[in-house]
Amino acid sequence: MGDGEPGGSKGAPFLYVVVCAAGVASGVGALIDAALRRDWEVGVFATPVAMDGFFDTADVEARTGRPIRSAWRRPGEPRPFPAPDAVVVAPATFNTVNKWAAGLADTLAVATLCEACGLGVPVGVLPCVSDALASHPAYRASLDRLRGMGVRFGDPYEGGAAAGGDRRFHWERALDLLERR
Repeated sequence: MGDGEPGGSKGAPFLYVVVCAAGVASGVGALIDAALRRDWEVGVFATPVAMDGFFDTADVEARTGRPIRSAWRRPGEPRPFPAPDAVVVAPATFNTVNKWAAGLADTLAVATLCEACGLGVPVGVLPCVSDALASHPAYRASLDRLRGMGVRFGDPYEGGAAAGGDRRFHWERALDLLERR
């Protein structure tokens, strides 16, 4: 996962942000900025599909000062991030949640989530899943399994207007989930 030592190079806690392929991923800069304001250092992991135009990778790398991780390192390559003090997944898709809960670590992003849970690292998740997919029995079982592992979930977001007409994805709530621990 990391170099074995929590915390970033500046002594600040280190946060892994995992970005999945959902339309709202284009706003992930708001999460990074909020984390930086709360004195986190940030490293971003992204699913391979998310890397294919779902967010501005150059902007994210400029904000964090670090490369985005999406593929495994080759043997002998240095680890670009220290071990995490916490992890947030935002937006978290149906596919990622189900693979993570099942332990199907076929991407670096999902493998990182599986490992974080195994190490007891705090994890906060903001799902972005349609109501139709959220009602699927496998998804509900995945949420239960991950909650049983200590993962904290924010309210689901399907992209439409929520009660009261709010259409925003509340990025900063992912950080609030970590503070509740």
